[in-house]
Amino acid sequence: MGLDTKKETEAQRMTAALSEPVAPSKAVGKRIDVTHLNIYYSSFLAVKDVNMTVQPNKVTALIGSSGCGKSTFIRSLNRMHELINGATVEGSVIMDGQDIYASSMDPVRVRRQIGMVFQQPNPFPTMSIYDNTAAGLKLNSKRMKKHQMDAIVERALRGAHLWDEVKDRLDKPGSGLSGGQQQRLCIARATAVEPEVLLMDEPCSALDPIATLAIEDLIGELKQKFTIVIVTHNMQQAARASDLTGFFNIEKSGDPGELIELDETEKIFSNPAHQETEDYVSGRFG
Repeated sequence: MGLDTKKETEAQRMTAALSEPVAPSKAVGKRIDVTHLNIYYSSFLAVKDVNMTVQPNKVTALIGSSGCGKSTFIRSLNRMHELINGATVEGSVIMDGQDIYASSMDPVRVRRQIGMVFQQPNPFPTMSIYDNTAAGLKLNSKRMKKHQMDAIVERALRGAHLWDEVKDRLDKPGSGLSGGQQQRLCIARATAVEPEVLLMDEPCSALDPIATLAIEDLIGELKQKFTIVIVTHNMQQAARASDLTGFFNIEKSGDPGELIELDETEKIFSNPAHQETEDYVSGRFG
């Protein structure tokens, strides 16, 4: 089979998968209000004074050159940042009227409500496709009957447009899937626990163009149930897949990253308010 034929077959398969019905979910996206957020690594200020609102059931893309703090910022939205030794934050991140950094907030609970998908697909290598999907449920939930677990796993895999491709090999290792399938498996794992917000840190950077378009189509559907924040270096992807876009910038090496502006994606790419943004999206730097 030639390369073009393989690509055509893959595209046809993904198109068919995207048309399959998705089981209903009770998940509803939530708004996040970030106020005067400063993010540190020990004494180094990495991201300075971010003020923004993440709109519910929208896709917010974060763009900017490497090293400007996008990934650091997105990790702060579910307290992943503080897993790094010496990392701290100042300011507030409010969801549902609660500051996720309040001393009374359990970080594990925060990460259950605000899930994350990383740059490299990272299925647990010793786990089956089924167990990968159910991993968060087993970690966070009370005892669940087998038929209940089965239903949630199927719903999550259908929601990630992966069910028809794996339903006959759920007991096989998740690491045996293709790169695009592995990333959709990671999305299924993140959504199985029904978070309210889904963070994606360059989820397509390791994927081929066909798998990338499939993930972008999936993101467009997932925003009906979740609030989504995505970091991307691909400005075409931000333009295609997001409703709002935030531009981060850094003056010079050693300075903190800053959010320059956040607006509707169409405006950011056609008529931004700041010259730095226009220079970046027009390709003058970055």
